[in-house]
Amino acid sequence: MRGRPKASPEAEPRREALVLAAYSRLAEAGFEGLRTRDVAAEVGVNIATLHYYFPTKEALIRGVVGHAMARFRTAFAPGSRPGEQLAAQFKGIRRLARHEPELFMVMGELALRSSRDAAIAAIFQDTIRAWHDTLVTLVRHAQKEGLADKRLDPDSTASLVIATLNGLFMVPVAGTASDRVDKALGQLESFLGLNKRSRPAR
Repeated sequence: MRGRPKASPEAEPRREALVLAAYSRLAEAGFEGLRTRDVAAEVGVNIATLHYYFPTKEALIRGVVGHAMARFRTAFAPGSRPGEQLAAQFKGIRRLARHEPELFMVMGELALRSSRDAAIAAIFQDTIRAWHDTLVTLVRHAQKEGLADKRLDPDSTASLVIATLNGLFMVPVAGTASDRVDKALGQLESFLGLNKRSRPAR
């Protein structure tokens, strides 16, 4: 019995190029401007090739969400103490707002579209659920190490953080992302008690 054929050497780079092209289109023109034919043309392939990698538009969007969340994961600080990771993530989000405002624009498009598209809502909710679970763990670690207010409920606090950032996502961020994100995170840090305790420098 023969095994499955191996993917060609260019398969993964091409798949990544299609995701990046869709990500850029979504950031620049929103869902109204996200056309699979345009994405294929930007990468230099035909629509049949795009459909080989992404059979549906939802599959392509899932790839875009995966890329966006991978960028968000760079906000973490590997090697830092567990209790310091919440403050470190806030610092990382500030950095992303300064240097990658398109990430916030993509997440805003997903948040807006999810309210009227069941398929995108399912993708977006899976992403938010995983982020929520991560934040609950970070809050608990920070509380355990005395770096956050122990009176706070981790689940409710994680929901507040996500709701705050979702609010930022829903407003166009070009040119003002860094300032608005910094102020919003500053308020969250004050609420959590992070700015009254030792935490990584911004």
